[in-house]
Amino acid sequence: MALTFRLDPEIDPALRDGVLALWVDVSNAGGAVGFVPPVTVDDVRPEWLKRLAQLSQGDIRLLVGYDEDGTVAATAFLAYNTHRLMRHWIWLYVVMVHPEHQGKGYGRDLMAAAADAARGIDGIEAIRLTCRGGTGVDRFYESCGYKEVGRVPGAIRVAPGDDRDDITMLLPLG
Repeated sequence: MALTFRLDPEIDPALRDGVLALWVDVSNAGGAVGFVPPVTVDDVRPEWLKRLAQLSQGDIRLLVGYDEDGTVAATAFLAYNTHRLMRHWIWLYVVMVHPEHQGKGYGRDLMAAAADAARGIDGIEAIRLTCRGGTGVDRFYESCGYKEVGRVPGAIRVAPGDDRDDITMLLPLG
């Protein structure tokens, strides 16, 4: 069964708890979403609070995928550029699909929903994202139409002696 996507859902306790639980589960399964396992809700909450502030200021938008039970199963944040010369593209951050739903095509569905959401924003011509090298996720994004446009070797330190490339990818929407 497919996910149901909603852009800019109402932020209520159920959504908050669902996003926090998703973020923890994805992080602890090895997902490259800003943390290194193990993490708890208390570790992730400060990042959620930063995103809430950005949401309330209109700097970012939240895309949520719900499973057939209405549980938060996928998310992505679409962030506007504030630089006047770069307002024609947006960033995509914290792209997550719950580990129990991986392998069902939901990641592709999430990426398609994010692209559709971006196309619905006046003046947006492309999406940029960054990903952590060494995870294989760059191949997934390539399969969704993104092209690698930059790489900083060793920019992400996940542990002493374990540095990963920071890969920038772009999806033109035209």
